[in-house]
Amino acid sequence: MGIDLPLIWAVIIIFGIMMYVVMDGFDLGIGILFPFVKGERDRDVMMNTVAPVWDGNETWLVLGGAALFGAFPLAYAVVLSALYLPLMLMLMGLIFRGVAFEFRFKARADKRHLWDKAFIGGSLAATFFQGVALGAFIEGFKVVERNYAGGSLDWLTPFSLFCGVGLIVAYALLGCTWLIMKTEGPLQSKMHDLARPLAFVLLAVTGVVSIWTPLAHPDIATRWFSLPNLFWFLPVPILVLVTLYGLVRAVARHAHYTPFLLTLVLIFLGYSGLGISLWPNIIPPSISIWDAAAPPQSQGFMLVGTLFIIPFILGYTFWSYYVFRGKVTHDDGYH
Repeated sequence: MGIDLPLIWAVIIIFGIMMYVVMDGFDLGIGILFPFVKGERDRDVMMNTVAPVWDGNETWLVLGGAALFGAFPLAYAVVLSALYLPLMLMLMGLIFRGVAFEFRFKARADKRHLWDKAFIGGSLAATFFQGVALGAFIEGFKVVERNYAGGSLDWLTPFSLFCGVGLIVAYALLGCTWLIMKTEGPLQSKMHDLARPLAFVLLAVTGVVSIWTPLAHPDIATRWFSLPNLFWFLPVPILVLVTLYGLVRAVARHAHYTPFLLTLVLIFLGYSGLGISLWPNIIPPSISIWDAAAPPQSQGFMLVGTLFIIPFILGYTFWSYYVFRGKVTHDDGYH
């Protein structure tokens, strides 16, 4: 055909996961920030900023998982075998978060604190185990004769646990800057106060991961510091520092939209650094997207349907965020 189908599918999966991370990131971040906001009405506003749109965010997670299953069945089998426990715990957190999101508004005043705690716990658990799975993915999997040959707890390492904590900080900053954009008054001021320390903590976490990764994984160190890869990698840390400086300046002048946009840039840069570290391997450390690909006939057949449906998902996503644009106040409600 002359078309690199595995490359096209890899781009689709990367795009889908990136969309999920961005959109569900600030949603989960709101739950992570709940303990810092005690007022019931302020908590209502926080949830109402995402109430009309939050349940569509998982569409991108489903798209990424389904695409991985169809286009790269070997990767799907290995990743699910290696990470079934953290991924199951992540899904349980998402379910608790979703149920608490809806039930909190229906609960009696004396019982609402229970759903608040479920919302906080579900958001923390989902975020933490996403980060753990990411850390385990970076460390790689033992594969023998196209089968996962590691243990059921190989994912449980200091590096993966630290990545879980790091993702909590990243999502907290994303949720914080989202609330700066969507709220006003004392709640917005509270988020301005939280944004700067969160940004510096995220910088520290990113620095630790950036040092830890090449030290623990010589193959990634070679990938980073060999030519011409170095020219692709070098701009990333520089852009991170420049973006973080702009973020801190924007928070200091009480900007409304710039902090969130710059946080999105930070997330994208982190995602780019991950891609530079692993590409083109879909099963680290050595199985590439071409080695793990399904037959071309299967990939081609699925690609037609996928390219048909993605514009509809993008259109729905854009329209829903456009309709519910603007600030959310204490007088607004979607339940």
